Amino acid sequence: MTQRPHSQRIYQQLCQVIPGGVNSPVRACKSMGQMPLVVDHAYRDLVIDADGHQYIDYCGSWGALIHGHAHPTILEAVRKRMEKGTSFGITTALEGEIAQEIIQLIDSVEKIRFVSSGTEATMSVTRLARGFTKKEIVVKFSGNYHGHADFFLVQAGSGLLETSPTASSAGIPEDIVKHTVCLPFNDLEACQKLFTHPEYRHRIAAVILEPIAGNMGVVPADSKFMQFLREETEKMGALLIFDEVMTGFRVAKKGAQEIYPVRPDLTCFGKIIGGGFPAAAFGGRRDIMDCLAPLGTVYQAGTLSGNPLAMEAGLQSLRLLQQPGFYEELARKTALLVEPIKARIAEKGWNACVQQSGSMFTLFFGKKQVRNLQEALETDTSLFAHFFRTMFAKGIYVPPSAHEAWFISSVHEDRHLEKTRDAVLEFMEEAYA
Repeated sequence: MTQRPHSQRIYQQLCQVIPGGVNSPVRACKSMGQMPLVVDHAYRDLVIDADGHQYIDYCGSWGALIHGHAHPTILEAVRKRMEKGTSFGITTALEGEIAQEIIQLIDSVEKIRFVSSGTEATMSVTRLARGFTKKEIVVKFSGNYHGHADFFLVQAGSGLLETSPTASSAGIPEDIVKHTVCLPFNDLEACQKLFTHPEYRHRIAAVILEPIAGNMGVVPADSKFMQFLREETEKMGALLIFDEVMTGFRVAKKGAQEIYPVRPDLTCFGKIIGGGFPAAAFGGRRDIMDCLAPLGTVYQAGTLSGNPLAMEAGLQSLRLLQQPGFYEELARKTALLVEPIKARIAEKGWNACVQQSGSMFTLFFGKKQVRNLQEALETDTSLFAHFFRTMFAKGIYVPPSAHEAWFISSVHEDRHLEKTRDAVLEFMEEAYA
């Protein structure tokens, strides 16, 4: 076991002043059976802890760092921007530049508004959908995580699964969640029953989903399921909302909307559009977006929305990923790690699987396929915890949850990917011997 005395001292001090010593639950590594990583600094595809130990990073700030840590182009642009001031709470031209960049890339977005977090984006887009349709019910899917707004904490995924066995949260009155309906992911029959139910059909304001779920592990929506949702929401006069906080600009240049031939009414973005800074956004059809104040009657605001440092980092991030061959090289790097693992699983008949979309993927133990939350919960989380600790001891940091996505960046080095591949295969050979 690697000794981490400085990290341990820092973590103990953190626990005295911050609940659990962390500002987001999954970081605590509670279900992994060890003390969490305490980062001192990072560069490219490596994070370095408080004791100076290096780890190849597959968390990447939970998908935000598609260009890796401390990218020189982003850092230099932010340094220059910072000299002009760090926050104004007043409009800047820079907000228009990044808005235009996103609108040009995402066909379904005609107008966009920036916020500071994915939770703010999904919370605001839901209020907008209800205000536009003048209906109250929002339909979500089990295992799809849309942030921690009260009305979304109903059978959500990610760290919440390891906090509460019912995948909900204390402190949320029943009255708040009564207008949220949660259905099984990828289940056409369950959707059909709700959408044709006379008590619900005419009260549904919106259907929101992660087109490629990343918070119960990587679980793509079926194409037929996606098409069905698009057709049925149009018939009901409801809106279809894509939560692309994770998949936006990650799985492809146009996000999941490049993979599925389905055009949502509204989309939430985050992570990559902040370039490592706190930024998110929601956007879509002009007629819907114009319902927002000051043009319309749906209120939404934020002091740090459109923060110039975040906008500069995000703008540079988006420009970098539009360079020729960017996604092709990202695919090559991802395949270098993932394909040999997939092949060995198939060859050996191991009860495991790798589910992937673009440069995000999850290695599931104990299932040959995962299509929904129920199947994700049937995976072998104890074996994953052992796997996590084994990788950690070898200087490889994977997300500390069996129900999270791993991420490859454009700066992951081949030798690090190969080291990880070999370590994973060695572990699996022993585990399934």
